Amino acid sequence: MPQRNVIQAEIKAVLPTSGGCAVFLGNDQKVFVIYIDHHVGLAISMAMRHEPKERPQTHDLIGSILSAFGGKVERVIINEFKAGVYFARLVLVAENELYERKIVEIDARPSDCLALAVAANAPVYVVRQVWDEAEDMTELLQKMEERGEPGDG
Repeated sequence: MPQRNVIQAEIKAVLPTSGGCAVFLGNDQKVFVIYIDHHVGLAISMAMRHEPKERPQTHDLIGSILSAFGGKVERVIINEFKAGVYFARLVLVAENELYERKIVEIDARPSDCLALAVAANAPVYVVRQVWDEAEDMTELLQKMEERGEPGDG
């Protein structure tokens, strides 16, 4: 994947908000926020902390199905920001018993992609244009961390 077209990012923190969760995503240069549903935020937080779950969640089920068919999450790409909404692609790879490799790219919500990526320890990338247009929230995250606000990261 050409480095000039995408930026590798990681989840820096997942913090609860009044309407769900804020996922702080970025690297040493910049951090931006994607707002997601509370339940998916909880799934991401639990996966980041390697917390055992009483019962498998939807993202666990999807991961198990992928694994059963010899597939895995190869990477996630946050590829668009339009009308206040982020869009993403989930890139899956599978090899069959004949060692034929198949790569599938699926349109998906960033929140679902991030939950699957964390569980699979897969990298997350942001398309350069999206990265450049995203508001830098590095200072806000640093202030929240200094105050000791709870969050995973």
